[in-house]
Amino acid sequence: MKLTCRLRNETYQFRSIADVLAKASEEKSGDVMAGIGAASSLERMASKYVLSELQLKDIYENPVIPYEKDEVSRIIYEDVSAFIYKEIADWTVGELREYILSHSTNGNDLKRLSRGLTSEMISAVAKLMSSLDLVLASQKMKHQAHCNTTIGEPGRLAFRCQPNHPVDNPDGILASIKEGLSYGSGDAVIGINPNNESVASVAKILTMSHELIEKWKIPTQNCVLAHITTQMKALQQGAPVALMFQSLAGTQTANEDFGVSQKILDEGYELMRHKGTSAGLNFFYFETGQGSEVSLDAHSGVDMQTLEARTYGYAKHWKPFMVNNVSGFIGPETLFDGKQMIRCDLEDLFMGKLHNLPMGIAPTYTNHMQCDQNDQEIAGMLTTVAGANFYMGVPGGDDVMLSYQDTSYHDDASLREMLGLRPLAEFEKWLEKMGIMEDGRLTENAGDLSIFD
Repeated sequence: MKLTCRLRNETYQFRSIADVLAKASEEKSGDVMAGIGAASSLERMASKYVLSELQLKDIYENPVIPYEKDEVSRIIYEDVSAFIYKEIADWTVGELREYILSHSTNGNDLKRLSRGLTSEMISAVAKLMSSLDLVLASQKMKHQAHCNTTIGEPGRLAFRCQPNHPVDNPDGILASIKEGLSYGSGDAVIGINPNNESVASVAKILTMSHELIEKWKIPTQNCVLAHITTQMKALQQGAPVALMFQSLAGTQTANEDFGVSQKILDEGYELMRHKGTSAGLNFFYFETGQGSEVSLDAHSGVDMQTLEARTYGYAKHWKPFMVNNVSGFIGPETLFDGKQMIRCDLEDLFMGKLHNLPMGIAPTYTNHMQCDQNDQEIAGMLTTVAGANFYMGVPGGDDVMLSYQDTSYHDDASLREMLGLRPLAEFEKWLEKMGIMEDGRLTENAGDLSIFD
């Protein structure tokens, strides 16, 4: 295993696979802050060259966090197909990239291939790809899942209606839900981030959203994005839960800070299987994002992109209905500007898809980042072309409770119209019945909440 490269009369020596992976990453402020990023563009180029020549077995045999020390590593390795891995173990990372981008390689080929890859291998190949490569490769992969609706069908683009309210005011939440529905947003989920995370308050919001769905016979699912243990308690007490949420990270230490483990996720899945209101069998909604481990000082010397790939390897164990990337949510300490945010969204969509996950993207940013609406819209357009399953729908694009910027109900409608995409099939029929949509286009009723009177 060669970890050196001579470039412009200078020899670059890398300490480990983790060091090569970190320095091969595109520049991101979180890696710089952690002291693990490349010191120069030449060092980044040298590390990419070394990475391209490594064999997949080199990466397999040298996990960035040892199997015996980390639950995430154990889940990733236990879910790898040994048979498929042996077929490709001698490939270099460069050869893996060429295979993925080959005109003769299709989505079914990649679905099979992915079962033999560890998350570090997927991160490695993403580091060798340009933005165009990432879009092209992502387009090849389509992954479906079913809760009450089926997400990920070709030609469909879904949205989470995110009607957050700073004090959980029921009338405010309901008004935002209705506005989102009137623009065709909500087929992925009606998902509310609660201000008050008490079991009683979470159960109240779950019941309110469920009753609205039942009253108007909306083919979707509800979710309140409290901690998983709070949702489990609410469900045990009889609250109607169609989709269970949890944030995940790429190290055991970070997940412990989140208050989550394999044991808790297993319990949540079984509880949903027996008491949840949805058809399933995809019951989980996971949110992830590059930088969470750095912000918690739980990165173990591993770069943000690789840790995000590991998060996907962990998440896929529970066959989720939705996985959403919200990397820009943290701020400039992890992604400094719009350029870093756009690259991150493209990497994460590709890596999630190569993990066989039903991926969505939230091209989010905070107001103290060097980022603006133009960057966000570019990220949204590129990842839509690349085949993201869903986006957020936030009133006005400004989350008044969480204080960050995301895609609005209007952005959602524009992305569909621009690329000729339609809502999830069951939801589109409901929109037509309500007079909100006709032949895949919004009608004059869009934005008119009086249709719910």
